[in-house]
Amino acid sequence: MPRGRYALHDPYDHTPLGEEHFQCATGPTGWRYVAQLTSPSGEHAGSVDLTVDALGRPVRLELHAGSWRVRGATLDGVTWVRTDPSGEHAQEGQAAAHSFTGASPAFLVATARLLRPATGGPPVRTRLVAFTPPVLAPRTLDQSWALDSTEAHATDSGPLTVEHYRVGDLETGEEHSVHLAGDVVLAAPGIELEDLESPPSAFPD
Repeated sequence: MPRGRYALHDPYDHTPLGEEHFQCATGPTGWRYVAQLTSPSGEHAGSVDLTVDALGRPVRLELHAGSWRVRGATLDGVTWVRTDPSGEHAQEGQAAAHSFTGASPAFLVATARLLRPATGGPPVRTRLVAFTPPVLAPRTLDQSWALDSTEAHATDSGPLTVEHYRVGDLETGEEHSVHLAGDVVLAAPGIELEDLESPPSAFPD
C-alpha cells in the first residue's frame, strides 16, 4: 500500500499550492486513493477520496476544498452533487463523460487505468468532468492520451515499470507528459513526488 506526499505547484509560474499526503491500494475489484491536502502554510485545505472499479470507472468520488464538497460516481455517464459552503443549496449534475479529473494526482492514475492505450499506439480520446480548487465548479473537457513508451528500471525491491504518457488538451492543442509507475505519479505538470514510503502497487492484468 503506497503512502507518500506530493508537492503541488502552478505548472506555469511554479507558485507553491500546497501538499497532498496520500495512500492508495489496488485490489481485485479496483483501486482506492485517499489523501489530505495542506496549504503552503501547512493548514488543512481539503481531501480526496476516489475509488475506481477493475475497469477504471469511478464508483465513488468525494472531494473537499474549503467549504465546498463534491460527491460523484458513474451513472449514465458521470453524475455528481456539489454542495455550497452554506450547505443549503446542493446542485446535482450529469454529463455524458467517461470519468472525472482535477488537481489531484489520483485522477492521472485513474484516467490511465480507464483508457489503457497501447504502447506506441494511436492516442485515445476521452471526455472528463474536472473539479478544481478552490470552489470545485464542474467543467467538461476533452483529452487525448497516448502511451509513448514503457521502461523497466532496476530497484532494490525489484524491477519498476515506468510508463510515459503524452496527454493532449483537445481544445487548446497543448500537450504535456505524465510519468506513472503503477499507481504512483512520478512526474507531471504541477506535481512532484516528494516522499514515498513503499513501492508503487502494480495493477493486475
